[in-house]
This record gives sequence, structure tokens and C-alpha cells, in this order.
Amino acid sequence: MNTCHPKVSIITPSYNQGNFIGATIESVLAQTYPNIEYILIDGGSTDDTMAVVEQYRDRIDIVVHERDRGQSDAINKGFRLATGDLVGWINSDDLLYPDCVERIVELYKNHPDGTIFYSASSDWIDADGQITGTRYLPIPDRDFLLNRCADIVQQGSFYTTQYVREVGYVDETIHYCMDLDLWLRLSTKGPIYQTNGPALAAFRRWEATKTSTGGRHFQDDIRRVLRRHGASPIARTIRKAWYGALRESIKSTAFFAT
Repeated sequence: MNTCHPKVSIITPSYNQGNFIGATIESVLAQTYPNIEYILIDGGSTDDTMAVVEQYRDRIDIVVHERDRGQSDAINKGFRLATGDLVGWINSDDLLYPDCVERIVELYKNHPDGTIFYSASSDWIDADGQITGTRYLPIPDRDFLLNRCADIVQQGSFYTTQYVREVGYVDETIHYCMDLDLWLRLSTKGPIYQTNGPALAAFRRWEATKTSTGGRHFQDDIRRVLRRHGASPIARTIRKAWYGALRESIKSTAFFAT
């Protein structure tokens, strides 16, 4: 490891996000931190995604353009190619702020026993890139995720590469909350650390995101992952997922009834 400037690998999984991927790429290339490996994994986009990527190709370390089995498969391809001490992914419609990696590396150097490093503050942006809200989400430990609040901050979070490999990468059988599952597995290896300053990244909330379109399936995924990792059947997280699934079922029934 370069003790002065540890290498950080950033992966962008992509599929038909031509409208947003340019902004995502630029947010990675604008990082103030000097030692970054950037890997873009595209699942065979049929829109103008690759035309946009070509504009930046000389500044992206690895570009893979081939059919895959979905987002988790794409992330794992990137994980296996990564050579950094830390690794993380930023989806092709989200953004990293310029000092994100610099601040994460500082956190990592101060807490080398950690497995997960993230910013407790994160912004929400709309389809036009305007900030619509900011959320503060402290996540102290694994038990908190299992039994109190299963929400995580994926955008701008990074993981010790050694531990990502030890836990077997992302579970490709999980469609919606593979990131939650990864956090729960990594947190068996060591602590979670957070920065408490301004947001380091932005999550784009718009009508076509998986979070927006997942409905009951998203809530069911959360519940299954939590129970698999030992959450109490009466935990607040489990009850919230049940209520969320019920709410989505009611919404769906009402939609089809009209």
C-alpha cells in the first residue's frame, strides 16, 4: 500500500444511462485526490451511453462494454478488476463531490481497522441535478442496521478491498439491496466509520431508478436480507419492511382498480 496516497478504485456500473453518465464520469474525474483507478462496466447499452463514454475514454483506466447479468454482476466485474486499497461504486446517475475520495482516504488512514467508510450526510438531487434535500444518517454498527434502521448511504461509500474479497463480493442473487447485504457482511470483519461534515455525494431520485420502481419487491428484498443476517422477527427494521410492502401492495391495487 502507498501509505501516503493509498490507491482508491471507483467502479461505475452502467446500462442505458446516456442522459446522466457524463455528469457521473465528470464527478469522478474532478476528484481532488491524486491516486484513483476508475473502472466503468457497461452492460451493453443500446442508447448513447457509449458515445458519451468515448469522450472520456482516455481518462478512464478500464472500460468494459459487454452484456452482463445485471447491476450486481457489473459491480463484481469491477471489484475483481480493482487494484486499489479501497474500492467503491458510484451508479451512472449519481454524483461524487470533488473532495469525496480525499476525505474518505483521510478517514481510512485514521482508522485502518475499518471495513466501511462513508459520509453520514448525503444529498438528494432530481433529474436536472438540483438538490432537493439532504439527509444525515449515522450508522454506528451492524446491530443498528439489523434491528433499528436498515437504510445505508451507498453513494460515496468505500470499502477495504481485502475484506470485499474475503466476504465474496456482492451477492448477485439480490436484485435491489445488494449494498445492504454487503454492508452486513463487511461489518462482521471490522467497524464502520463515518465523516460528519458536508455531504460527499448525491443520490439522484427520479422516476426510473430501481428504488423508485421496485415497489413491494424492494421491501421484500430488504426483509429477506435482514432475516438472513439475524435480524429479530419483531425488529423495527423488519416491521418497517412489512409496512412498506403492504403500502406498495395497496398502491398497486389502487392503480389497477382505476
